[in-house]
Amino acid sequence: MALGAASLLVLSACSTDSDDDSSTDAAATGTDTSETADSGGADGTGAIATAAVANADGDEVGSVEISAPGGDDAGTTELSVSFSGLEPGMYGMHVHAVGVCEPDSTAPDDDSDNPETGDFLSAGGHLGADGHDHPDHGGDLPALLVNENGEGRMTVTTDRIEDSDLLDDDGSAIIVHEDPDNYGNIPERYAPDGPDEDTLSTGDAGGRQACGVFEAA
Repeated sequence: MALGAASLLVLSACSTDSDDDSSTDAAATGTDTSETADSGGADGTGAIATAAVANADGDEVGSVEISAPGGDDAGTTELSVSFSGLEPGMYGMHVHAVGVCEPDSTAPDDDSDNPETGDFLSAGGHLGADGHDHPDHGGDLPALLVNENGEGRMTVTTDRIEDSDLLDDDGSAIIVHEDPDNYGNIPERYAPDGPDEDTLSTGDAGGRQACGVFEAA
């Protein structure tokens, strides 16, 4: 035991000397050690965008972060969501093409004489929907599972979301819908002619219960 204690004292003294030398070297050479402490750094691996998500009453129910853990050249982004205070169940969730979250609003492309109104219709359709049917839109995501305690968390990696679309002039938003997403899958026994336009556009995920605008991190 005496030998072990002596060894620890020697190791402690060596460690202290080494730390002092490192600090002196860093000060002498002007080395900035703060860069290594920042996991985001300048290599493109940090958060790209974040969104605070609220329901139509303005109550915050969750948050979303989009990052590029593989770096700018990896071609994929990681989306992490965390929600609380929602009713248990499965809900469709997508990135939408317009960064505007207004309750009781109209769709930005609805110029009809009697436009439909509804919560968060201001966020438009799914991101990257042009030329594609659901579930092949850029903003299509797996469904959100909310547990019995009202909480839901998920992390998904996607190669469909481009930074240039996410944070373009009209922005983008995350939407949690009121119903599950069928991903355009309607069995032939229910629809011999195949899914209709609404199904191929939205996955029949229903109304929009929560919305959050993405902002650059």
